[in-house]
Amino acid sequence: MNVVRHPAGVPAETLLVLLPGAYMTPQHFVDAGFVAARDTRCAALDLAIAGIDLADITDGSALPAVRAEILLPARRDYRSLWLGGISLGGFLALLHAARHPEDVDGLCLFAPYPGSRITTGAIAAAGGLAAWQPTAEQLADPEFELWAWLQSGAAKPPTRIDYGRDDRFADGIAQLAAALPQAATRSRPGGHDWPVWTAAWNDFLAAGLPAAEPV
Repeated sequence: MNVVRHPAGVPAETLLVLLPGAYMTPQHFVDAGFVAARDTRCAALDLAIAGIDLADITDGSALPAVRAEILLPARRDYRSLWLGGISLGGFLALLHAARHPEDVDGLCLFAPYPGSRITTGAIAAAGGLAAWQPTAEQLADPEFELWAWLQSGAAKPPTRIDYGRDDRFADGIAQLAAALPQAATRSRPGGHDWPVWTAAWNDFLAAGLPAAEPV
């Protein structure tokens, strides 16, 4: 796995690991101004941007690699570890928090992929998340696994969710956000694209890290 690191220009006690969306590379974050915006604000936030192949997501090796190569070593060097991502990367960040809550002190999610229509449709057909009773077969699917965690009473980390109101996944993202009532959620004009995510990133930097405790 390719990991591109961008240390802050000031001492930082927090590392934010960013997971890309489908067909994205770490350079896309740089080209969109994520690193420059961090530097302009002199934010004490180190960045590690993971390059993940879709094949590694499909075979289930992506998140174990993120944990082994980035998160576990970083625990020795940072007081706080945040996990973030765009679209599919946001889904992966949530899934990792579900599986390894001890690894994650906060989540920064831009238009997190809520799962396929098959997944969200099955939950809706059951009467909504509160009424849904996952089967063993469903729990073997990472998408349903994530929603089962959202349904559970397990502690959830401080979370920021930001997405465009015209995003093709907007309805599912809204349902996902509703399952995280402690999350700071914002929708804004725009679709599933970089202008929305760049504006969201600037707002995240301006707001600073949420101070809320897990619930």
